[in-house]
Amino acid sequence: MKETNGILKVPEESFVRNKMRKAAAAMAEKTSLRPPVNILKLEQLATAMVREQEISDDFIPFAMVLLGNESWRKTVKATPMNRRLLLLPQCLNNKEKCEGMFDELGLNCAGCKACPIDDLLIEAESKGYANLVAEGTTVAVGLVEEGSIDAVIGVSCMPVLQRSFEPVSNAAVPVIGIPLLFDGCEDTRADIKWILDEMRSFEADEKHQPISVSLLKNRIEDFFTKENIEKFIPGRDKTEQIAQEYLLVDGQRIRPLLTALSYLAYSNSDNDELLQPLTLIIECFHKASLIHDDIEDNAKERYNTLTAHAKYGVPQAINAGDFLIGKGYELLSDLDTSAEILKTALSFVARSHIQLTRGQGVDILFNDGQIQLLPHEMIEVFKHKTGEAIKVALLLGAIVGGANKAEQDILEQFADFMGIAYQIRDDLNEYTEPHDAEKTGDYPFLLALLNKHFVDQDKEPPTNLFEQVAEFRKLIDETELQEVAKEYLQNYVDNCYAELDKLENSKLRLSLYGVMGKIFKSETTNE
Repeated sequence: MKETNGILKVPEESFVRNKMRKAAAAMAEKTSLRPPVNILKLEQLATAMVREQEISDDFIPFAMVLLGNESWRKTVKATPMNRRLLLLPQCLNNKEKCEGMFDELGLNCAGCKACPIDDLLIEAESKGYANLVAEGTTVAVGLVEEGSIDAVIGVSCMPVLQRSFEPVSNAAVPVIGIPLLFDGCEDTRADIKWILDEMRSFEADEKHQPISVSLLKNRIEDFFTKENIEKFIPGRDKTEQIAQEYLLVDGQRIRPLLTALSYLAYSNSDNDELLQPLTLIIECFHKASLIHDDIEDNAKERYNTLTAHAKYGVPQAINAGDFLIGKGYELLSDLDTSAEILKTALSFVARSHIQLTRGQGVDILFNDGQIQLLPHEMIEVFKHKTGEAIKVALLLGAIVGGANKAEQDILEQFADFMGIAYQIRDDLNEYTEPHDAEKTGDYPFLLALLNKHFVDQDKEPPTNLFEQVAEFRKLIDETELQEVAKEYLQNYVDNCYAELDKLENSKLRLSLYGVMGKIFKSETTNE
């Protein structure tokens, strides 16, 4: 956020603040401003706005806050009041007369009427708001992520609003920020009418009401209890029992979550009778791929437990994986939807399945040391493996939910980029955390970069490098290829956000922003 002479100013006169608020609303409408907006764009628009209004450049940061508010306005306004948080600063209290007590969460107001906090809290509670009198936004972001709230109306000084921009934007937290009239750590003042206006603003709008990703995640977890899975796979024989066991093993459930998000974002219907089998379809395909991957990689453990083939033998494991694939297609064919949508969904899932096996085939040759790959070739493997898994999860929900072809195309491209970014991130994370039975094949993208390094120098890579972890690590560190991989990662994360910004569906765009923020925290610059 731009600073002028180190001071972040708020206009003292209410008519100037109101004039700028109206100008920000007009600018947001004119530019079709959609959240979350990156900070560079906010600064450009704010600069243009204050100059059009012939207002001092000192107020550019304040204008940025106003424009950020306008980008989120429809979302916050559509959020039910009992799903909002009112966040007030402790410094709004009267230090000399305050009878409240402070604890680890902030100020517990005693209702002494020595400051505006009590009146604001009474208003908030009457409307069903959660409320908190504390400094900073960490708690507020945490409450959104755990599903307690969906939007925030936050009052704070300009420096805190400045520091809050990145974490709030990364987490895609819908927020209206109201700056204090002057900075300071005690006895500050706020525009109470402005705060009350924002608190009282509500307009039912299904299109813009946010989806609580955390609440949905909890709902999906309930789908994968033994009782619910037995409705579809009763465990009548050993094959069903192994399949059921694998479905109960708790991973992150990212793929079912993506399916549910995309379905709910585009559909006018929300019922467990369709959502439960829809998410189970994706998890059947995912767990089948894990069973088969573990056999192909000869992996003995997953999720800190024995893999299916290590526990039951290769024949039983292959059979259970095949059963899960068949069950996924059976559930898909039985979905309560139109014949046209069902045909499109079946065709897409089948094509995706084929693409995934192509990627896996190349990956098997690579892991066996039979072929060497360059970065662009490894990226294709990532796209066909992880990208396709993300793609089928997102697109199945979108297709069944009724997304148009333009939105589907954007989601396909996003899934490709996200799959590639996810795999590069995994490479880098694993490289920084050495583990038992480490092998060079654990870092496929770094190995591809090393291959390119030798090709660029017209040199042959060292023989048997695939088995020489110590030599591999030495070469990676000497050539600083971790930094090159980080540049690739940032590029693909940026590409993900560029695709999300094209989505017309605000519910899914914001939900996926939040998912991206959690997965790629350190790479989420969005600038």
